[in-house]
Amino acid sequence: MTYAYCSASIAPLRETNSDASEMVSQLLFGEPVEIIEEQNQWRKVRSLIDNYEGWTDFKLLSGLREKELNRWLDGLGAFKSFSGVIEGEFGKQVIGRGSFVPQGIDSEFNIGKDTFNYKTTEPFTIVNDRTQAVIDLSLDYLNVPYLWGGKSVAGIDCSGLVQSIFRCVDVKLPRDASQQVEYGMDVEWEDRTAGDLVFFINANEKIHHVGILINENEIVHAHGFVRIDDLSKEGITRRTDGVLSHTFHSIKRL
Repeated sequence: MTYAYCSASIAPLRETNSDASEMVSQLLFGEPVEIIEEQNQWRKVRSLIDNYEGWTDFKLLSGLREKELNRWLDGLGAFKSFSGVIEGEFGKQVIGRGSFVPQGIDSEFNIGKDTFNYKTTEPFTIVNDRTQAVIDLSLDYLNVPYLWGGKSVAGIDCSGLVQSIFRCVDVKLPRDASQQVEYGMDVEWEDRTAGDLVFFINANEKIHHVGILINENEIVHAHGFVRIDDLSKEGITRRTDGVLSHTFHSIKRL
């Protein structure tokens, strides 16, 4: 098997091996992958974090031997600040929340043979109240543009937002809303509270959207941009025009 990590700040994962192909997800800095196929400059990879597969350009990856991979996976954590600057062999680069870094940040760290130093970062401190941390993390993303397949501070989709935020409080979730709904404890409508995940269905009654409650009646979600809208038992009412934009399905607590 061949392994690598994402050495770019963000790397698109595409459905096929073409720049014109749809982006289905993203790799973030430090994310370890298994390379399962090669075609010209393209590599089909499987994330070793959530098993998501897609094609990316080899220039956005750096190879790892198995021992190096295992060393990197040992104690791997999430970059919790909204953004920060690191410096490596090719100079400075900006990384965003959800990027993959060692737990217990020191000024320097290694991924395989590559050495990186933190240059500037505003630390985000997770307080004892995990629910409040989830809310604070969510509100940081307000007005970040919606991007299908995105999971970074430069553009994000609904399930990418949820996955990134909960990873910062040490809860690992799969990539898509239809997978995330399988996790956690079912919550009755009357028992909903801040920090719960709310799921929504499309016209075919398939789970296609997810958001995070910040209180009983307000939800943060990615829809055009990351925003706060109103929640009722019918679904999400968009504040900008009063339209019911998403149909309620269920609530989960992690």
